[in-house]
Amino acid sequence: MDMHTVVVGTSGTTAEDVVAVARQGARVELSAAAVEALAAAREIVDALAAKPEPVYGVSTGFGALASRHISPDLRAQLQRNIVRSHAAGMGPHVEREVVRALMFLRLKTLASGHTGVRPEVAQTMADVLNAGITPVVHEYGSLGCSGDLAPLSHCALTLMGEGEAEGPDGTVRPAGELLAAHGITPVELREKEGLALLNGTDGMLGMLVMALADLKNLYTSADITAALSLEALLGTDRVLAPELHAIRPHPGQGISADNMLRVLAGSGLTGHHQDDAPRVQDAYSVRCAPQVNGAGRDTLAHGRLVADRELASAVDNPVVLPDGRVESNGNFHGAPVAYVLDFLAIVAADLGSITERRTDRLLDKNRSHGLPPFLADDAGVDSGLMIAQYTQAALVSELKRLAVPASVDSIPSSAMQEDHVSMGWSAARKLRTAVTGLARIVAVELYAATRAVELRAAEGLTPAPASQAVIGALRAAGVEGPGPDRYLSPDLAAADAFVREGKLVAAVEAVTGPLA
Repeated sequence: MDMHTVVVGTSGTTAEDVVAVARQGARVELSAAAVEALAAAREIVDALAAKPEPVYGVSTGFGALASRHISPDLRAQLQRNIVRSHAAGMGPHVEREVVRALMFLRLKTLASGHTGVRPEVAQTMADVLNAGITPVVHEYGSLGCSGDLAPLSHCALTLMGEGEAEGPDGTVRPAGELLAAHGITPVELREKEGLALLNGTDGMLGMLVMALADLKNLYTSADITAALSLEALLGTDRVLAPELHAIRPHPGQGISADNMLRVLAGSGLTGHHQDDAPRVQDAYSVRCAPQVNGAGRDTLAHGRLVADRELASAVDNPVVLPDGRVESNGNFHGAPVAYVLDFLAIVAADLGSITERRTDRLLDKNRSHGLPPFLADDAGVDSGLMIAQYTQAALVSELKRLAVPASVDSIPSSAMQEDHVSMGWSAARKLRTAVTGLARIVAVELYAATRAVELRAAEGLTPAPASQAVIGALRAAGVEGPGPDRYLSPDLAAADAFVREGKLVAAVEAVTGPLA
C-alpha cells in the first residue's frame, strides 16, 4: 500500500483525496481538529440522550418506526440492530476501490463533527482502511435514499466485528478474525452511532468522483483519436481554427478543438480533401468532433461542481448543529448526485457513438478516400478490422441502454415514509459499466486510426509528429501494426489498457505539451 497519508479534517476533502485512498491505498489520519469536533458533538448527543424527551436517532426508532421511544437499556441494542438489519445487500461483491471510497467518505462526514459519533468510532474506521480490510458490500440494496443504506451497513458491520470482509491479500474471511489479526478492537455502538454510520450518499459520490477522473482521461483520449481519424481520412483541420470556436463560446468545444489542432500540428496528411475525390467538407463525425466532445466536457465540469459541493457536505440525519440542536433533515437524498451520474452516462454513450462512426468510415472503402477495405492487408483473403468494428458497435449499443436514466425512477419504501428515492447508487453502478465500455470503444478507434495513418505513411505522406509518437508508443506496448490477419483480441485488449492507463495521452503530451 502507498504510504502517502491523507489527513481528514472537519472540512476540505478533495476528489484527489478520494482517489488516493480508494485506488492508491493511501493511509488516512484524523486531524486534531476533527477529533475535537467529534468529541464536542458527542457531548451534545450524550446530553440529549440523558433527557426524557425523545430525540430522533438518539432515543427513538428509525424511519417508519420513529414514533417509538426507546428506553436507555435498549439503545445499544437498537444501534446494533439497525446495522445488522440494514446489512441486507444481495448480489456480486462491489469492487474494492468503491468500498474504500465509500468508507473514506463516510469517515469524512463523521470527522465534520455533525454526526455525534465518538472519536473512537471514527478512528476504528480509519484503522480498518489503513489495515487494507475491505468489507464485503453487495451490488443491490441501495435506493439512494436515505443515502446508500445497505452498502454503508455492510461497512458498519465490519466495524462491529461482524459479517465478512476481504483482507489485504484478497481473501474473504469473517470480519472479526481480520480485525483481531490487525489488532483492531470492534466498536460497541452507542446512541445515534449506528444511524450515523449508514446515512450518506457516500457510495454514489465515491463512484462519481472516480468516474470523473476516468472520463477526464477518456475525453482527452477521444480528442486524440478523433484527430488521428481526421488525419487518416485526409480531412481538413481548418474546422479546428480557434476563431470558429470563439463565435460559439462553449468552453469544452474550444478545448477539444485546440487539443485536436495540437495533435495535428505538422501533419502532411491533412488538407488533401480536394485531391482525387474533392469534397467540400468532412462528415459530421469528423467535422463536429469538437462540438460533441466539448459538450461532454462541459457536462464533466458540471459533474465536478456537484461532486465538489457534495465533498464539502456533511450528510447525515439527524445532524448536530453548532448551536447544540440535533435536527432531522433531508440532506441524505441522492438526487443531486444521481442526476449528474445519469448525465454522464448520456454523454459517454454519445461520445461512444460518434467514435464508432469514425471507425466505420475508416473501414469502408467507399468513404475512406483510398484506404483498403477494412484496412485489410489482402481484402478478401484478409478480413482486416471488420469484426473489431462489430465489437465496438456492440459496446456502443450497450452504452445506449446504460444511458437510460435511473434517477427518473422511484420506488416507495419503509412503509411509504421514504416515498421518493433517488436511485443514485443504480445510476453510479451503470455509469461504471459505461466508462469501462467507453474506454474500449476509444481503444478500437485508436487501433483502426493508427493502422490507417501507417498505411497513408506507406504511400509517402508524413503523419504529424504527435501521431508518430502515438504509433511508436502503441507498437512498443505490443500492439501490432498493418499486416495479414491475426488473432485480434489481444491487440484490442492491449490498446484498451494503453488508453485506460493514460499512455495515449502521455505519448501525445511528450510532443505537444500538456493537453486539457
